[in-house]
Amino acid sequence: MKTSRAALRYAKALLSHALDQKSQEQVAQDMQQIVEQINQQNEIARFLDNAIVPAQNKLNAVKEIFASAHPTTHQLFDLLKQNKRIDILQAVAENFLKLYDAHLGKTKARVITAIPLDETTRQKVLEKAATLTTAKVSLENTVDPQILGGFILRVGDLEYNASIAYQLEAYKRALTKTNYSA
Repeated sequence: MKTSRAALRYAKALLSHALDQKSQEQVAQDMQQIVEQINQQNEIARFLDNAIVPAQNKLNAVKEIFASAHPTTHQLFDLLKQNKRIDILQAVAENFLKLYDAHLGKTKARVITAIPLDETTRQKVLEKAATLTTAKVSLENTVDPQILGGFILRVGDLEYNASIAYQLEAYKRALTKTNYSA
């Protein structure tokens, strides 16, 4: 994924325009659909990144794939094509969603676990994450067996690492620093 200051600028401008037009909810739904489609189908991302494909063809394809999108979203497509930036569409959509959530006072907490969370544990983690921020928190659970057990909780720029892998690594560092000989 391309992250750039340009994508953030387009996302800010899109949010401002959508708020002026009172179409922010529809545009947010469009941006969510764009992110999901591009993540599910790598061909779209490769197509948009392909320098050989003319910009007009990229625009036509995007407008066809997202034909049901709000007119404000179609204006974004036209603007990106006009400025030869259609390849950053996914980054613009992702940045828009983050900005829109911040506008609504929402934030995402991400918890990484070795196994999927059950509902009781999910609620406890969500309650803990809610104490770390004033924003309304939604929880995203990612499974990574390499952490062995425990969890890693990320809320905004805060991270709490209580994974077994992290603790084992800390023990290893402590033991290698100790000049203990038996």
